[in-house]
Amino acid sequence: MLRQLLIISSLAFAATAHAAEAGKVIFAAGQAQVADKAGAEGTSVQEGELLMTGKDGFLYVKTIDNGLFVLRPNTKARIVAYHVDAKNPANTRIKLELISGVARSKSGEAVKQARQNFRFNTPVAAIGVRGTDFTVYADQETARVTVLTGGVVVSGFAGSCNPEGGGPCEGAASRELFAAQRGQLLQVKRGDTAPQLLQSNGNGPDQVSPPRADEPVAKSGGSGSSSNTAASILDARKSNTFEKLVNQGPTPAQPQPPKDPIVTPPIDPVVVGPTPDPIEQTPVEVPPPPPPKELVWGRWQGIAAAPATLNLEEQLGSVNTKVALMRNYAIFLTPGADYVVPERGSVGFNLKASEAYVYSDTGSLTTKADITNGTLTVDFGARTFKTGFDLTTSSGELFKMYSEGGVGNSGRLFGNESWRNPTNMNVEGQLSGENGGAAAYIFERRLDGGRTVNGGTYWGVQK
Repeated sequence: MLRQLLIISSLAFAATAHAAEAGKVIFAAGQAQVADKAGAEGTSVQEGELLMTGKDGFLYVKTIDNGLFVLRPNTKARIVAYHVDAKNPANTRIKLELISGVARSKSGEAVKQARQNFRFNTPVAAIGVRGTDFTVYADQETARVTVLTGGVVVSGFAGSCNPEGGGPCEGAASRELFAAQRGQLLQVKRGDTAPQLLQSNGNGPDQVSPPRADEPVAKSGGSGSSSNTAASILDARKSNTFEKLVNQGPTPAQPQPPKDPIVTPPIDPVVVGPTPDPIEQTPVEVPPPPPPKELVWGRWQGIAAAPATLNLEEQLGSVNTKVALMRNYAIFLTPGADYVVPERGSVGFNLKASEAYVYSDTGSLTTKADITNGTLTVDFGARTFKTGFDLTTSSGELFKMYSEGGVGNSGRLFGNESWRNPTNMNVEGQLSGENGGAAAYIFERRLDGGRTVNGGTYWGVQK
């Protein structure tokens, strides 16, 4: 019995020793608690400790990398992990969990350096960031997310996206939301295959649980830390500096003794000379806007006698940005002006170029396929796309290919899962402003029990 107690005690000590400080409370009001301690200002918050607020409670936690984690009334949350490696950000691991209620997360410096290793969990969804300040409402069946600055990527727990994972869940079932989409939120209900983009009609996190007047306001595009802003606001509130400035009236004017009259001497007449030549204004040269980002797509793997059309190693080592990689095809974007998704309207595209190959599971046969009758339409108001084409194999078999999906703020195309009718192929792609409007996507589909098709397409906007 004594030996068992010693083992249990040593394990408990090891677990406690492993936990690290994640931050400190910089403000608490009403009923607020950190684990078994009162949530008073200056209280240290360790990894894994349960944070709770009552019906009148607020808790502001400044994280060790100058981020901000705010709990509003009737909220339960936890900083699951906050491991920061400033020398090697790839080793940074940060994970927050909102069990119920409303919480706000403002990314600190470590998160900005390692966004791929940040995860914010709710009971039904995973949230990743793009360098962000966002607010979340959660219960056991629903999560709703709004963005103050930056952007988020949200996915419901399904498939490879699970609560135990780290980093954002990105793919066909994820959706993005950015601060520019004012008045909109992403909602995930238990069992949803993908988040829904909705108008915030009184059900957003700020409407469910409004912030205090002294909660730091979002700084759009600012480089300062919100947590530092919080501290300065709280210091000003505590010292009553703000109240003094507001309540103090203007200083009454003091009576002044009469002054001697001013005697103005006579002024000599002004001699008007010849009119000077006009000053020539040098025109200010305004640099032209950068060209739009262009699509680079192709097959990076040689097949039989057909050489590769894209040098993958060269692209990965260049300034170009990888958009998608699916089997033997990839899409990249060159540097330039970002694609701006219109708020409304729709547009159709014509198929300009394509390539596809059919692969045998045994690897014994790879044959080229033809793509015809392509259609691609994008509904910007609904942020959705539909696409389809006829695929004809070398033996003359015809397959009707089709996909529907969502459009991200940067113009990314995320196809629905291939098993979700009427979609029957996996699609990932990108919209571009080049040549007045263009698009490219790569696709893959299992044709039957022994064959798979993989390919790429390039589209131009209909004139």
